[in-house]
Amino acid sequence: MASALLDETSALDETSTRLALAARDGDLVALDDFVRAVHRDVRRYVTHLSADPHAADDLTQETFLRALQSLHRFEGRSSARAWLLSIARRTVADDLRRKAARPRISQYDWQLAAEQTQPRDLPGFDDGIALTELLDSIPGDRREVFVLTQLAGVPYAQTAARLGCPVGTVRSRVSRARTTLATLLSA
Repeated sequence: MASALLDETSALDETSTRLALAARDGDLVALDDFVRAVHRDVRRYVTHLSADPHAADDLTQETFLRALQSLHRFEGRSSARAWLLSIARRTVADDLRRKAARPRISQYDWQLAAEQTQPRDLPGFDDGIALTELLDSIPGDRREVFVLTQLAGVPYAQTAARLGCPVGTVRSRVSRARTTLATLLSA
């Protein structure tokens, strides 16, 4: 059983390497066959490394773009599949570094929470727009706790733990947000 799997893997490596070398020399049919032969392995590997099945297609595409840009340098000293998987590893690492470098404003999507609280059986589109505009006029720290506690129904203690502040601060921010909203509604 293990021997058959090893033979199959060796045959795939030989085939993919032969196709990559032919593609490097300008054979477009070989290029298409090469991509088809290794696409599943690359996608599976990228999905495993990134732990994000939603990003797997984009990362797989980026891997192939990088590989095709450097195909002219491929000499066949290792299997084309191994070469391609090393490109995939670097692609995922670059993506993870890029994501880690992005600033995160808030882990909670207050706009989505506001949209989800709208009644489904009433024509509340205009109300949703008005609510969004009102929420935008509240300062960010107050808006976040207001949406979490009042719209999403997260308890004050959990909100305080999530934001890393005392429960009293959460209560104060909610109160101030309510006062601001009441003032805006009366105006």
